[in-house]
Order: sequence, then structure tokens, then C-alpha cells
Amino acid sequence: MESTETNVIKHFTDLRVWQKAHDLFVSINRMTERTARDVASTVVIEQLLKSSGHISANIAEGFNSRGRKKYIHYLDIAQCSAAETENWLYKVVDCVLLEKSEVQPWLEASIAIQKMLNSMITKLEKRAEAKPQPVVSSPSLPHMPFKNRHMFRD
Repeated sequence: MESTETNVIKHFTDLRVWQKAHDLFVSINRMTERTARDVASTVVIEQLLKSSGHISANIAEGFNSRGRKKYIHYLDIAQCSAAETENWLYKVVDCVLLEKSEVQPWLEASIAIQKMLNSMITKLEKRAEAKPQPVVSSPSLPHMPFKNRHMFRD
């Protein structure tokens, strides 16, 4: 998983990938506020803002979800949003809404975020394969094993 300077992740904002995704959204938002808009450019910029905002939102949602499988699911969605953001950034350049030099740092950040998310997903999947869930017998039903016994605690 990710680590911070103290190597303790207590909140999704401690994740470097979330920080990078958040900074990407804020930077895009600030720059696009100054962009002249017609109907077509408005569509492109709105989609760019939505997709870039969804990256950090899905990282946060996944971090607070219950279970590794669900966390991986949200990280996968975040990775897809980062790829979508990259797609819209190419459109911003090709439609000449912003100069390529202005967009290049965002492209690099989007690609870096995709790689970070892929790394996190791979590590989480490997941990899941290496450490299967134990099967525990129920004291009231000794012949009926079940997983996730901790869910039934008071």
C-alpha cells in the first residue's frame, strides 16, 4: 500500500496518490476557469473536470469501504477515471482550448496516477492471494464453517 513520511496511513488524505489526484483536479479547475467557452469547449472542459474529480473521489470512497475487494474495485474505477482524464486532455490540446505546454504537466500527472493506482491494486491483489480468509467453525453450529466471524461481535 502507500506510505507517508511517518509510514502510517490513517486517512485517505495521507495517500500520495490521493494528494496527486486532488492537486491535478485543483490545477485543472484553476486553469479552465480562465478558458473562453463556446458550446463544444464547455462540454470538453466539463467532462475533464468531472473525470479528474472522480479520481480522488473514488480513492477516498474505496479507502473507506469495507473489505479489500471493494477497495480494489474503487481503485480500479479511479484508474479508469485517470485514463478518461488523459483522454480529455488530448481533446483539450487537439481542439486548441489550451496550449500543449500548459496541458503536458497534467498529462504526466494523469499517467503517473494511473501507474500508482495500478501498483496499489497489484499489491492488494497479491496480499489477498497470499493470505486467504480463515474458515472458523461456529460454536453454535460446529459443523457449519463460516468466514468473517468478526462481523458478529457485539
